[in-house]
Amino acid sequence: MDDKHVDAVVTSRRDISSDLWIVRLRPAEKIAFTPGQYAAVGLPGPERLIERPYSIASSPRQDELEFFLELVRGGHLSQQLYEIPVGGQVQVRRLAKGLFVFDQASGRPNHFMVATVTGVAPFVSMVRELAARHDEGQAVPYRVALLHGASLSRELGYCEELSTLAQRCPWFTYIPTVSRIAEERAWSGERGRAEDVVRKHLDGLGFTLADTTAYACGNPDMIENAKGILERAGFPKEAVKQEVYWVAGKKD
Repeated sequence: MDDKHVDAVVTSRRDISSDLWIVRLRPAEKIAFTPGQYAAVGLPGPERLIERPYSIASSPRQDELEFFLELVRGGHLSQQLYEIPVGGQVQVRRLAKGLFVFDQASGRPNHFMVATVTGVAPFVSMVRELAARHDEGQAVPYRVALLHGASLSRELGYCEELSTLAQRCPWFTYIPTVSRIAEERAWSGERGRAEDVVRKHLDGLGFTLADTTAYACGNPDMIENAKGILERAGFPKEAVKQEVYWVAGKKD
């Protein structure tokens, strides 16, 4: 331990698939963050602490930190994190970081979010915080749409929660989409990769380059493809925010 880290206990775990899980940690002291930011989570290694940054899915109002994690076979950290049971302990950096936060400064009323699998985590934090304000009776002066893509529907870890929020929050639209259509015969939602349906839903919602901030998080290939689509639609670079989860060809 050092003054940069704090112990955190695993308080709950929900397995989404064989290589995806949602975990909640209770740090020994509350960690302040802005929705969209990430915290570094680590475990002791042979010579030093091995840590990786993960986007926080919980609301800043909560004492616990929630993460949506993917197991990378042979990875330096995710395999070890996957094996930590409820009641086990990890370490978390005291200082959350990141500039991938909700755009309030521009004054744009529309916010279009695109994610793949675990890339939905920062958007879950943003939407949870806005929903908490909504429940307190505060006005939410935005329209927010979240397009969440995955190969299979079981990988959409927050589908039920986000669908419920969309039903009770008139300012929020949730669009889950799956790409392995042949394996999802019973799926009644959107079909196709996230970037393949970006323009369709932007146009359908009436979001324009003049009044919309776009965000993309997750798979680097999706991000590049989505950015290309948005740029061809006329979106200026400052209206497109991105959070790349790994360098193409490298994971963990």
